[in-house]
Amino acid sequence: MTNKPPIKKFRAGQLEAAIWLNERQMKDDTIIGFKTVSLRKSWKDDQGTWRDATIQLRKHDIPKVIVLMNKTMEELLLAHDEKEEDEEDE
Repeated sequence: MTNKPPIKKFRAGQLEAAIWLNERQMKDDTIIGFKTVSLRKSWKDDQGTWRDATIQLRKHDIPKVIVLMNKTMEELLLAHDEKEEDEEDE
């Protein structure tokens, strides 16, 4: 990333997504622009110090992340429901 601010930011609790405009010089000296996304999670550690972790994504990564998160959410919700059903049977 450069020192330029992001084009757009979205925030949900401790998560933040930002869209960045990047430029690259090609072999023929033309400059092309492309966008990337950063996904950051912030939290306080045991000593109360703010920490964060950031990953950089390309546009083609976003659908893959969405599929992975949907599958993860589905698994967590189904596993939770199954556990509740088991506890009700006891």
